[in-house]
Amino acid sequence: MTYNLTVSRVIPASPDEVFDAYTDAEKVKTWFNLLNDEPGIAEIAIDLRVGGEWVSVWGKNPNELYQETQIFRIIDRPRRLVTTSTGSDPSGDSLTTEVDVTFEEHDGGTLMTVVQTGFPTEEMRDFFATMAWNGAFDRIAAFFTQGHAYADGATKGESS
Repeated sequence: MTYNLTVSRVIPASPDEVFDAYTDAEKVKTWFNLLNDEPGIAEIAIDLRVGGEWVSVWGKNPNELYQETQIFRIIDRPRRLVTTSTGSDPSGDSLTTEVDVTFEEHDGGTLMTVVQTGFPTEEMRDFFATMAWNGAFDRIAAFFTQGHAYADGATKGESS
């Protein structure tokens, strides 16, 4: 038996802008560390085409890195993105899931919905639902409300 999750958040930007922020390596690098107390390592490479890979390596230091490789299965810009995702933690434990992300116009923003399938336990699914995806949604939203200041070189706590 496997477990699935569905999570959604309205992001304050158009579907085109949210899709691009989610799939452009430089933008992902910007939002990835936005809400961290101290920036960590975030190496992102994205080959946005069916069959292409999205490879992310991140962590607080070089000795404790997480890695995720996503293979693009469906790209319907700016409405939908489907990937097969394989991630590993610093111990080497890995997990493969299917991730289906949709971007729908909603009240002047974008309803971003993630359906992720294939979790081996309820606990792992719940961690992704409450921590991983909520953290990503928080950072993507922050990219649009404060991220451009960070991209232009401001540091946390500064405004531009």
